[in-house]
Amino acid sequence: MNSTQTYAGTNSNGNSLLENVDARTKLAGSNRMEILLFSLGTHETFGINVFKVREVSQTPSITKAPNMPGGVEGLISLRGNVIPVLSLSKVMNLADAPTTRGGSMMVTEYSKRTLGFLVHGVDRIIRVEWDKVRAPDSVTTGSHAYITAITELPNGKLVSIVDVEQIMANTFGEAVIGQIERVHDAENMNVFFVDDSAIARKKIAEVLDKLGVKHKHAQNGLEAWTRLSGMAAHAQQTGQSLRDEVNLILVDAEMPEMDGYVLTKNIKSDARFTGIPVVMHSSLSSEANRAMGKSVGVDAYVAKFDADALAETMRPMLIKSARD
Repeated sequence: MNSTQTYAGTNSNGNSLLENVDARTKLAGSNRMEILLFSLGTHETFGINVFKVREVSQTPSITKAPNMPGGVEGLISLRGNVIPVLSLSKVMNLADAPTTRGGSMMVTEYSKRTLGFLVHGVDRIIRVEWDKVRAPDSVTTGSHAYITAITELPNGKLVSIVDVEQIMANTFGEAVIGQIERVHDAENMNVFFVDDSAIARKKIAEVLDKLGVKHKHAQNGLEAWTRLSGMAAHAQQTGQSLRDEVNLILVDAEMPEMDGYVLTKNIKSDARFTGIPVVMHSSLSSEANRAMGKSVGVDAYVAKFDADALAETMRPMLIKSARD
């Protein structure tokens, strides 16, 4: 099995594409994200959150392996670790994509797993405002199921941002939620969670159901803030405690229209939410992302998708919030 040689690529300013990724914690709370643009050999432009990309390399020599899921080209050795390599165009069923392997591979990290994504070519990094990123309701492409959001370039061209969680689930199967002990007095506890991934929402709901707590959810940060603000206003008007409706808020980091960092800043700067813990739940598990969460005041940071870690992080917070 052959190893792969890494190159970072350069942008228009001659800088390394992935240079100083871990120094970008200043983006936390700015409601901006950085997207690595790439092509799958079709007329479409695709993107992926920079923080999900560990490195970019030329397409390596890949060792075929038996009984691989559809779209998985084989395995490579990357610094002593054997990782699967997926052809994104095959996984996404792009009928108009070239049949040959692309010239580049993005090494991605998700839920403590490392994968190689073969692409036709890598372009550049762009920085966009999250409020310019929207749900893909208007996308009419066969790859729609694998797109979590879209944004628009200055020239009017749309960028489809890939849903790594959906690709993982469809290729390797969904994470299995094991036995989780019910929280004592769970019927009096409420969790509000927000995630733009349908797969993630399903798995979070399974964990919360096993804990026995009641829950509500939103699909992006702006929707979450609108609903949470409404709940807080209603509690004020009726003289009730907001904790009668929510004891813990679980937020994703990267979401269309408002990211989890801005959402957390809004919650933590609003006295109406005092004492209600915020847990950030993200597939971006690097120290940089943990630092970004800490900088906006999250009470805990849990990497996706470790159901036991999520449950045991929330359990003491729920108990404390319900008692206070």
